[in-house]
Amino acid sequence: MTDILTCMLILSGVGLILLAAIGLIRFPDVLCRSHAVTKGLTLGIFLMLVGLWVHDPGPGKGLKIVLAITFQILTIPISGHLVSRLALQKNLPRWRHRPVDDPRSRN
Repeated sequence: MTDILTCMLILSGVGLILLAAIGLIRFPDVLCRSHAVTKGLTLGIFLMLVGLWVHDPGPGKGLKIVLAITFQILTIPISGHLVSRLALQKNLPRWRHRPVDDPRSRN
């Protein structure tokens, strides 16, 4: 039973990472691409690491996997946010010139 759960978790993680890669290629601007990559990679790596934990639930290994999951959840969204902020600061073209709600322009 654990083998089936492990395979399902790892394959769903790989599927999400594949969807993130497709989104990186297909989406039109930096903000959309950043969103696709951060969401897909965070959840995909999370599912793959949980699948690894289910497959080999050792006491020392569990702590390492939890730390890896924690660091991935903390760093991937932050890096995507920084890329998006840099794109806004550099005034990179947006898809169909959609307006951006810039908090710096508020009173």
